[in-house]
Amino acid sequence: MSQDSKQTILVVGGCRSGKSRFSEQWATERFARKTYVATTVAGDDEEMQHRVAMHRQNRGADWQTIEEPHAIADVLRHQWQHTDVFLVDCLTLWLTNLLLQNFSDEDILDRVGDLADAIRECPVSVALVANEVGLGIVPEAALARRFRDLAGWCNQTIGARCDQVVFMAAGLPLYLK
Repeated sequence: MSQDSKQTILVVGGCRSGKSRFSEQWATERFARKTYVATTVAGDDEEMQHRVAMHRQNRGADWQTIEEPHAIADVLRHQWQHTDVFLVDCLTLWLTNLLLQNFSDEDILDRVGDLADAIRECPVSVALVANEVGLGIVPEAALARRFRDLAGWCNQTIGARCDQVVFMAAGLPLYLK
């Protein structure tokens, strides 16, 4: 795939809006070699382990999976040779992982900027999934407001970098860009 045919897309929406399904279908319809970059850390959480297993089963065997909770930009820069598209699911969990590692806001936003650069530099297509968490009320807790703000800034930065941005609601896509 040449640099000219490369596509980038950010798919945002609420929980259970159809973001992942839409993104997987988008990649499957366009690319033979697909790599799913999972940012989830299931740990000892049995319910999350079940979700991860269901996602893998639903994607099928023709997807390569890379589990990377922190260094997404490094994956895009260094592991593109055997894929036509990366599907990063999801940026919101990635931000959570960084927050749980006690990264400062400045460090997190630097990583978001680095990811935006990696998307531009990556010679293959990239699809990214993120939750839209800014549609509700202002959270009462400082950590929740910090998380909401970082997620919004991340989505803005990555959305500006992508060729397409799609908002999902009730399983339906609304094309923003």
